[in-house]
Amino acid sequence: MTTLTSELLTLPAALLGEDNPLPFFRESPNPSVPMRESLPSHKRDLMGWETGFRVLPYRMQDHYTRQRTPTPLPAIGLENEVLKATFLPGHGGRLLSLWHKPTSRELLCRNPVLQPANLAIRNAWFSGGIEWNIGQFGHTFSTCSPVFAAEIRGAQGEPGLRLYEFERCKRLFWQIDFYLPPGSPWLMAFTRIANPNPDDTSTYWWTNVAVPETQDTRVLAPARQAIYIDFDLGGHGFGCGDLPNLPSLNGADATYSLNSTFANEFFFQCDETDLPWEAALDRTGSGFIEASTPRLRYRKMFCWGNHQGGQHWQEFLSPGGQPYLEIQAGLAPTQLHGLSMPSGADWTWLQAFGCIQADPSQAHSPDWEVAWRTVDAALRDAMPMGRLRDLETNYRLHADEPPVEILSAGSGWGALESARRARDSNALPIPPSFAFPVTTLGHEQRKWLDLLNGGVLPEQRPEELPGEWMTQDEWFELLTRSLEHEAGRNWYALLHAGVMRMERFDEAGAESAWNASLQAMPSAWAHRNLAVLAHRRNRQADALAHYRQAWSLVSASLPHPALAAEYLQVLCAAGQFDRAREVYDSLPEALRQADRIQIWRGRIALELGDLEMVEQVLGREYAVVREGETELSDLWYEMWARRVAARDGVPLDDALRQRGKRDYPPHSHIDFRLTNSVS
Repeated sequence: MTTLTSELLTLPAALLGEDNPLPFFRESPNPSVPMRESLPSHKRDLMGWETGFRVLPYRMQDHYTRQRTPTPLPAIGLENEVLKATFLPGHGGRLLSLWHKPTSRELLCRNPVLQPANLAIRNAWFSGGIEWNIGQFGHTFSTCSPVFAAEIRGAQGEPGLRLYEFERCKRLFWQIDFYLPPGSPWLMAFTRIANPNPDDTSTYWWTNVAVPETQDTRVLAPARQAIYIDFDLGGHGFGCGDLPNLPSLNGADATYSLNSTFANEFFFQCDETDLPWEAALDRTGSGFIEASTPRLRYRKMFCWGNHQGGQHWQEFLSPGGQPYLEIQAGLAPTQLHGLSMPSGADWTWLQAFGCIQADPSQAHSPDWEVAWRTVDAALRDAMPMGRLRDLETNYRLHADEPPVEILSAGSGWGALESARRARDSNALPIPPSFAFPVTTLGHEQRKWLDLLNGGVLPEQRPEELPGEWMTQDEWFELLTRSLEHEAGRNWYALLHAGVMRMERFDEAGAESAWNASLQAMPSAWAHRNLAVLAHRRNRQADALAHYRQAWSLVSASLPHPALAAEYLQVLCAAGQFDRAREVYDSLPEALRQADRIQIWRGRIALELGDLEMVEQVLGREYAVVREGETELSDLWYEMWARRVAARDGVPLDDALRQRGKRDYPPHSHIDFRLTNSVS
């Protein structure tokens, strides 16, 4: 018997806090990616295409701490006699747990806490379970945001679960229909991406699965070669090698994650199989496996590595939890390969998640062909490819059916897009599976409804936070037409027009719009955006001037931490450490304690010679350190180098090079390096 239940799951959780109000603009859309000659020519196509940093129209989620309190979280359970799957609809629909009843075993790495960390496109991300990544390279926009969850019906009338949302950056609609038929040992996930738009778009999909990591865990997939990260190319380049002994590990077996002495990843090239899969098996040959129909062809292994920084990341993300690695499934050969989705396209595939048992001596054989073929045979016995293909065909027939009942609401942007399309006679239809009730429209969506229905984006007071941003082409056209008329030409509409133009790499148009916004009404937000533009143009004096103006326009009693942190960063970059200290001293005490502001406090103290203050700054734990960021360990090394230079009477550069970095390793709580290198 299959059941679908809603419940409250209490976890120690750190709250996200409010979104960052400042827009973060696109970088180069097509970053250069170094490639070794070993990478085949046909694997070079679209490498780096449309994979540059991009977050708008979404806002950054960076206002969280390490303070966790017991918090009831909405959860949905899908359960039969063999498996129980637990989802968190308020956090991207994360599959938190997959419990295997016959063995009383958790198949996933289940995080005992909900602790955001700075690893996603929007900053906040948490580890554990299975994450669904769509749209843009990186951990997805909705990974720490609500998505829609609804009840659907399976082939035998049993309940199933649909997760779905409107992805605003690429204007895509996505859904995952989960089925767990009575008695089935497999959780089925039928995934669909729809592009009902007049233009082709770049897109991205990777299913990320966290599984337990032990000394003998081996990751296997039906591939003979892997594309690996080549750290000799700066950590962003790629080479290709034969499995399992990759050049990135000096010939060690990369399929055992703890052979990596640094945070590592590589991509299994499963081009030759009709049944792509990936498994993580323990010494007994038992563990988790996922398999799919061929559209979702490629697989990846990620691990934090067997070094201090990696071990700290494990505990930092999952305090009190177990070490984990990730096995991932995607549409492109690597995550830095671009992918074009045609106008009107509707892509589907089916994934199956479950437990597998293979002959341990064969699964751990040093002969790679023997190892993966052993698991492949066990999988095909348990899940024939024909069966998986037939199920995908059947689920596709039901993919358009509206949900039986919405169990949890996502954002109001799908309802707004539905309203816009209803007024656009040329719009392609949205599949009926995407139910976006008008009751989900909120304050931010109603601003744009006013533009849609009345032709004017309503003005607000400049001291208010600017709210959500919009970048979609159709809204850009509506706003541009509105600005042609005096009634629609207010400071707030011009602020948004500048953001839209900047996101289209129209710097001159953005500058003109923001200057016009300032003429209509001075605001910190327009000055801040002009400061970012000046910084990109390497006009640092202009950037500082605009930041000073922005700072002067923010309420003295309520300066925003995001703007304060940016201003301190720019002052430090300009070497104006005395002024930076004045700004820091002017902040309310509560604001001073924000992580990023404390980190800049450490840099200011270092440059002004207050090493005791630096040590105090380094004594606390930080929540918002970015993956690969070394500012804290750099502060540590530079602090000790200055002490060594003063003690031994040697130049600071010599102390840094000869003693400071070698003799005083940083405390583990501030070591976020991806390798142990100090260069």
